[in-house]
Amino acid sequence: MSDISMSAEKMSDGVPDYDTILDVCSDRQRRVILAKLLEQDRSLTMRDLMHAIAKHNHHAPLEELASEVMERIQISLHHIHLQKLQAAELIEYDTDRQLVEPAEMIDEIHPTLAAILDADPALDSLRRQ
Repeated sequence: MSDISMSAEKMSDGVPDYDTILDVCSDRQRRVILAKLLEQDRSLTMRDLMHAIAKHNHHAPLEELASEVMERIQISLHHIHLQKLQAAELIEYDTDRQLVEPAEMIDEIHPTLAAILDADPALDSLRRQ
């Protein structure tokens, strides 16, 4: 059974359980995505998320990053991270419009997510952007 389907199975009453939240937050890129969505409190484009991850991971101006780096970020977002977040029902991802928005129930788990994200010192630079 894949990690994505396991996350969806852990759901009860439409709200992910604590283990699911921890599993989703176990990856730095997914933490960056969630932090950016919580900070902005609005829909973000795939491009917005790619730029946030590129800035966070590479600490260089986007103009200086190779197109291959941006392509790898886009592929990992589309095929791994956004799918896992969507399976956990934390986001809604419109692939046609390349738009990512927080799921309606995100407010219910906001305190848990905020505690996890606030505990990650690597996200300090993201919060200062």
